[in-house]
Amino acid sequence: MKSFDTVHNPSAVESGDATGNNFDDDGREKRTGTLMTASAHIITAVVGSGVLSLAWAIAQLGWVAGIVVLVTFAIINYYTSTMLADCYRSDNGTRNCTYMDVVRAYLGGRKVQLCGLAQYGCFVGVTIGYTITASISLVAIGKANCFHDKGHGAKCSVSNYPFMAAFGIVQTMLSQIPSFHKLSFLSIIATVMSFSYASIGIGLAMAVVASGKVGKTGVTGTVVGVDVTASDKIWKSFQATGDIAFSYAYSSILVEIQDTLRSSPPENKVMKKASLAGVSTTTFVYMLCGCIGYAAFGNKAPGDFLTDFFYEPYWLIDFANACIVLHLIAAYQVFAQPIFQFFENKCNKAWPESNFITKEHSMNIPFLGKCRINFFRLVWRTAYVILTTVVAMIFPFFNSILGLIGAAAFWPLTVYFPVEMHISQRKIKKYSMRWIGLKLLVLVCLIVTLLAAIGSIVGLIKSVKAYKHFHS
Repeated sequence: MKSFDTVHNPSAVESGDATGNNFDDDGREKRTGTLMTASAHIITAVVGSGVLSLAWAIAQLGWVAGIVVLVTFAIINYYTSTMLADCYRSDNGTRNCTYMDVVRAYLGGRKVQLCGLAQYGCFVGVTIGYTITASISLVAIGKANCFHDKGHGAKCSVSNYPFMAAFGIVQTMLSQIPSFHKLSFLSIIATVMSFSYASIGIGLAMAVVASGKVGKTGVTGTVVGVDVTASDKIWKSFQATGDIAFSYAYSSILVEIQDTLRSSPPENKVMKKASLAGVSTTTFVYMLCGCIGYAAFGNKAPGDFLTDFFYEPYWLIDFANACIVLHLIAAYQVFAQPIFQFFENKCNKAWPESNFITKEHSMNIPFLGKCRINFFRLVWRTAYVILTTVVAMIFPFFNSILGLIGAAAFWPLTVYFPVEMHISQRKIKKYSMRWIGLKLLVLVCLIVTLLAAIGSIVGLIKSVKAYKHFHS
């Protein structure tokens, strides 16, 4: 009897004789992705600057609950990611190149549209959020330099808006990269950057611990009546649990990453190894940042200690924030490219005779040499970047909305769809112990998602009340 991996990646359909040496079995350009590039994509997508806010999350939950939640959701995310990786190929060996294709193959119906809404809504939200976060790090560089020159008592006000515009200009250029398959170099750079700023954050927190001037910590975290009110304790605990759960989520982009992998060894085997490498690395970094950060700052831990706490040594803070910006530049593309390709594929099918949409032009560009330019791609992708940049400028509190978007996308994309497709694929008998266990997992994660969404809504209401248009 054939193994599951063999059935889902038959070498016969991948033969060079059948499809040509430069093309895969589905007629597309031969995929060249490896374990290293897939792991880099995952780390780029997962380890964002939010890693520096984990000290705040653990402060809300305390040592015990904080660490338990961190480890539990690492295991859940890895477990469901292996289910999703096995769905890349249908039973007949056909590739499912996007998350929507996978859901269409195994579940069908309205669930395909619901998947697309959750996935692409999440991608759009993330690209807007990254624009804001990058500008915050660039502002932190300006403030650190200002405080160094004028003293820490100086009024150093730096506007976010010019930095958002600059970030948008960079993304406009990078968005002309034709497809996700060409992003490997960006993800590798982003991975190095994420380790750099996380290491600096950990080092600075360790220096605080070594100095002995640490904040008060506790088994249950923030203390009601001292640090927070009773209601704030509840809402912030919900929000912190959601922040940790969503910080691991990369299932929304997993299938698109897997579609970059070469066909041998089997894609699902490589993807599982990449997921293990990515989640293990992420958990290690999260534990260090969260635990050492909480040990240093205690129950008063800031939301991001590289932008909210440290301003000296200014050159090191500048470097760390620059690393964050470089990481976000690459991460933006990881989430934007699937949006670009989805819309462009729809337009190509709707207007196949249009030269504006389908024709590629060869042009010589200074310093880059000969490049292929598609005018529709140039116009549409530029318009998308402009739109996300403008939204970021109008709603600089959008990161509060991101918690709500994360809640809306986490449960269906990371838990519900992978579990339902696994049940369908493996034909797990209804009401069997395994079926009941999987359904319980779905239910528990749904409850966590709803509670986190409530916490995010409470935080969002507070942000909206304090918000003033176009104030830095």
